[in-house]
Amino acid sequence: MSGKLTAKERRTALAGLKGWKKVRGRDAIEKTYKFKDFNEAFGFMSRVALAAEKADHHPEWANVYNRVDVVLTTHDAGGISEKDVKLATLMDKWAGKAGKTAKS
Repeated sequence: MSGKLTAKERRTALAGLKGWKKVRGRDAIEKTYKFKDFNEAFGFMSRVALAAEKADHHPEWANVYNRVDVVLTTHDAGGISEKDVKLATLMDKWAGKAGKTAKS
């Protein structure tokens, strides 16, 4: 189990994650990725799913055509943990230039 980040650790982590925001009313972070098409979006999700399963840390997410909406929180820690920061960083890396953060 990964422990819940303190408020200071959470602020520091979010400052280093481009485009990730705190979810209103929850101890979680969210981001929307926008890809060229469904194939790119689903391919991204497939790669992330394999890494998430290996880390035993699974995102809350949804896909509609070229958009992937992601929420990360560590349920057994009761909020945002280092696991979320690591997965968010990996997702950003793998989305690369193809995954542009959608404007809210």
